[in-house]
Amino acid sequence: MIVNRKPLTFWEKLYLPAIVGGFKVTIRHAVRSLFGGKTVTMEYPEQKWAVPADYRGAPYLVKDQDGNTKCVSCQLCEFVCPPKAIKIIPPGPAGRPADRSNAEKMPQEFEINMLRCIFCGLCQEVCPEEAIFLQKDYSLTGLSREEMIYDKEKLLALGGVHGGIQKWKQKLEEAKEQETFPVKV
Repeated sequence: MIVNRKPLTFWEKLYLPAIVGGFKVTIRHAVRSLFGGKTVTMEYPEQKWAVPADYRGAPYLVKDQDGNTKCVSCQLCEFVCPPKAIKIIPPGPAGRPADRSNAEKMPQEFEINMLRCIFCGLCQEVCPEEAIFLQKDYSLTGLSREEMIYDKEKLLALGGVHGGIQKWKQKLEEAKEQETFPVKV
């Protein structure tokens, strides 16, 4: 496909109309800020944003009621992560620990690189054990790149404790309410 473009006029080649237009916007903004009405500046440490209910924040791991990690190293979150920010190393050939009978296998290492994470929420959606939740925080800070790579202990400390697996119960109840349940009972 050939796109016919008309040549630039003399004034367009000089860029003067664009520069004058930019000055107009800048002067209008300065006048409104100095003399006109309310300010839009937020005093950040003292004032915090009220995030909406569907806000997707940073992903964290959660523990069950017994204080164990709910993650079973299925690695679905690692495979579905678009920027490849999640790294999971499953346990060795020994399998699950003897003191934990409710999980198939706990991760040996679990890391999320928060510099690469795009907060898409796919890891939370794909997790069959509800081990990953997105928190409502929006201010992640660190003094170095190494501080922004959250390991398993830091993710569990920030994630907290959640109850049993409710995701599939909720989806089943929603499907029954909407009468879109695929299997006839």
